[in-house]
Amino acid sequence: MTRLVLVRHGETEWHAENRYAGVSDIALTARGLEQAQQLATWAGTAGLAAVWTSNLTRAQLTATACAEAIGVPLNVDERLRELDFGHAEGLTRAEMHEQFPEALQAFREDPVADHLPGGEDPTEAVRRFTGCLYDLVERYPGDRVLVVAHTTAIRLALCELIGAPLRDYRRIFPSVRNCALTEIRLTREEAALLEFNTPIESINAVQETT
Repeated sequence: MTRLVLVRHGETEWHAENRYAGVSDIALTARGLEQAQQLATWAGTAGLAAVWTSNLTRAQLTATACAEAIGVPLNVDERLRELDFGHAEGLTRAEMHEQFPEALQAFREDPVADHLPGGEDPTEAVRRFTGCLYDLVERYPGDRVLVVAHTTAIRLALCELIGAPLRDYRRIFPSVRNCALTEIRLTREEAALLEFNTPIESINAVQETT
């Protein structure tokens, strides 16, 4: 079996206003770069065999420091990218309500069957994302691997892997913190959720006192 540590990238410039950043290539803030360094501090002692990342810049910047910390190449796979949010890209929830209130309400009720207008079908997104994870299982049997990706893609993948309805991803996993650790144990036959959404700051603080 393989242990995969799924991590959302560091804070971006759209974070403060909670703008939807799917395939939009948004830069990290100074705080996001600091979070990436904190993640790299953890990575240096985490026994990782490899670091994989989405092809989007915010994820690659977060993952680069980790790969450098453990002296391995950075592996980039576009299957780990965030969903394309279509007409919602770059918008706040209030702006969506102004532009397409009925579609937004339908999304709130079932974000998979009624995904955001013009956006990627979540069932297709989870297929590509978990396809990459299963490839990592084959490539790194018995190892621990860091995967830097995105909040919606991670939550959908977790639901798929543990057998929860995809439509409930926003309820079961309401948020994923920037650079927090979520770890799963995965084989082709089964998955186990070992840890969810643990702040990297708290992990490093514990390590400093032990």
